[in-house]
Amino acid sequence: MGRQVMLLPLVRSWAAGVVVLVVTEYLQMTLLYGPLAGPGGVGSFGAALALVHLPNLVCVVLATWAAARVHPEPWREVPVRHAVAACAVPAAAQLLTLSLRWDRAGPASLAFWMSTGVLLAGCAVGMLLDRWRDGEGPAAGAV
Repeated sequence: MGRQVMLLPLVRSWAAGVVVLVVTEYLQMTLLYGPLAGPGGVGSFGAALALVHLPNLVCVVLATWAAARVHPEPWREVPVRHAVAACAVPAAAQLLTLSLRWDRAGPASLAFWMSTGVLLAGCAVGMLLDRWRDGEGPAAGAV
């Protein structure tokens, strides 16, 4: 019974993260990438940055933030547990994407390192937004 009680807050956070990530990625693909990049994909680093990596950063930030916001007290006070609750969904999505596209996004490719940077930055910003919302951020005391 005790493990179920400890697992439910994580599952709730992950569910929120999945919903936000799926919705934002769907919007990105249908409203931005599809119409602007087309079936041939992006042709340059700048286009990849503008149409893939920066929108993905927004998706990861929002999914991380949503999962962190849903993670309840007292579990959110445990930093490692809170980070797992907030960042597991974007990390799992990254692993899934890399496993499905290993031929194009292996460790030797720039796409691998860009998407890994997006994941790390997005999770960090999402966690910072959560702390800021709780009044614990760097500017919490500033008026």
